[in-house]
Amino acid sequence: MGLLDAILGRSKPVRPDLDQLFAVPSAALTLQAATGFTPTGLGSVCFAGVEGGGFARLQEDVRELLDADTERGGIPVEFSRDAYGYTWLLASHPADDTAGLVNDLHAVNTLLQDGGFGPHLLCSLIGFRDPEGADGRSLALVYLYKRGTFYPFAPLPGGAEKRDNQLELQIRGALGDDLRVEKDLSRWFPVWGAPGL
Repeated sequence: MGLLDAILGRSKPVRPDLDQLFAVPSAALTLQAATGFTPTGLGSVCFAGVEGGGFARLQEDVRELLDADTERGGIPVEFSRDAYGYTWLLASHPADDTAGLVNDLHAVNTLLQDGGFGPHLLCSLIGFRDPEGADGRSLALVYLYKRGTFYPFAPLPGGAEKRDNQLELQIRGALGDDLRVEKDLSRWFPVWGAPGL
C-alpha cells in the first residue's frame, strides 16, 4: 500500500485464507456446547457463473473429484443456479463428518482459485440445525471468500425472509475465539434459500 492509498483511505483487500475453513470442525463443537446447534452434513460454495469451455471443464473436474466416492455410498454433489444467476455447489456428508465436508468445500474453493476463477468465488456455507427446537431453526456459518472471515446467518423459521439477529449475535460471541468472525455487520449478507441451509 502506497502513501497515496493511505491518504485517500484506500486499503489493500484481504487475501483469502482458505485454511480458515479447517477451523470449522472445532467451532462446530463449541457451537453445539454453547447453543445446541448441530451440523447437518450439508455445505455449499457459491460463485458467479462464467461462460466458456475452461470454466465448464473446471466444473466437471470438481464434480469428478467430489463424486469419486459415490460408488462406495457417497452422495453426489449438486449444482444449481439461484434467482440472481449465481451458481451453487451443494456437498453432502453424514452429519458427524464435518471434517470431510470442510475438506470438500476447501477443495472446491482451491480448484476454482487455482484455475483462475478466484475473483468469481463469493462464499461457502456450512449448515446447522437445532435438534431440540420443534420449529426447525437452521443456521449457517458463512465464509466470505474475499474477506477471509465468517459470519452466522440465522433465518427465522416459517419461510418469511427475516433473520434472527439476536441468535446471530449470540453465535458471534460464542465463536469469537474459534473463527475469524467478520467485524463489519453490514457484510453479514443474507443468503436466502441457499442450498445446504
